[in-house]
Amino acid sequence: MSTRSRAVLLAAAAAAAALTLSACGKGGISGGGGDTNFVTGNNGIDTVPDGKRAAAPDLSGKTIDGKSLDVAAYKGQVVVLNVWGSWCGPCREEAQYFAKVSRQYEGKGVQFVGINTRDTSTTPAVAFEKEHGVTYPSLYDPTGKLMLRFKKGTLNPQLVPSTLIIDRKGKVAARALEALDDTTLLKMLKPVVAEK
Repeated sequence: MSTRSRAVLLAAAAAAAALTLSACGKGGISGGGGDTNFVTGNNGIDTVPDGKRAAAPDLSGKTIDGKSLDVAAYKGQVVVLNVWGSWCGPCREEAQYFAKVSRQYEGKGVQFVGINTRDTSTTPAVAFEKEHGVTYPSLYDPTGKLMLRFKKGTLNPQLVPSTLIIDRKGKVAARALEALDDTTLLKMLKPVVAEK
């Protein structure tokens, strides 16, 4: 295969990935194929039983305020991972609920982390968090590279917004591919917090 052919193929793959990650709204598809071990409930939440969960990939980098963050440092806690963008209407709708629930669980073994994606600078992301009272850290991922680290066939964040619950062992326990309110977020979170 020529260098030009490889470049065209890589560009096509990147475009397909960008289309997959570009959605912003309700609903979506469960990725996979093969034996994924996850079940979609009637509330749109995909879950995986303990013992069949895939480990979360390396999710580290700079936050929107320029600090270093590695999600693996929160192993031993339940992590709520929310993929969002300041440009995304449903993200604006759900932000108040994430801020509220993160305050409810502060100091209770639960860490909220955002992944800000497709904002071309951190300025609108920082303004978004200030406007919506979001006090937890958000990794800055303008090109979606962190989202692409999740293996195909696992509970991966395929849309914006997406929310994942990572258990105390660092494995992905639940996923929603739509904007959430506090009630739905708690339905995802409470069972994983209750695990011993």
